[in-house]
Amino acid sequence: VSWEQAAVLSGKMVMLRLQKRLAASVLKCGKRKIWLDPNEVNEISMANSRQNIRKLIKDGFVIRKPVRIHSRARVRKNLEAKRKGRHMGTGKRRGTREARLPTKVMWMAPPACPSPSSPEVQGCQED
Repeated sequence: VSWEQAAVLSGKMVMLRLQKRLAASVLKCGKRKIWLDPNEVNEISMANSRQNIRKLIKDGFVIRKPVRIHSRARVRKNLEAKRKGRHMGTGKRRGTREARLPTKVMWMAPPACPSPSSPEVQGCQED
C-alpha cells in the first residue's frame, strides 16, 4: 500500500511533496529513491523542516530505497553470440570495410605462425 493509497483510505488526501523533497535533499538522493511510511502519513505531514525530516529518518518513517540493479546478463549473452559470429551480417554493419578493419593494419601484421608440430617453426617468435 503506497502512502497515497493510505491517505485516500484514511479519508483525506495529504500532500507530502515538501517532505519528499526535503528528505531527498537530506539523504542526498533523488525523490524517486525516498520511501515514506504509509502508516505514518499524519506524522510525516507535520514535518516541515530538515530537522524534523532527520528525526523521521532516525525513527524509520522515511527510508532511502536501495539502488535498482542494472543487470549485464543480456549484454554478456549477446557478446558471446557475437564472438561466434552472430549478429554481424551486412544489416548490422556501420562503416565501410576499410573503416572496420583497415587493409594497412592487415598488411603490417606479422605472418601467421604455423602449427608448432610443423618443421618451419624456427622463423616465428614466441613470447
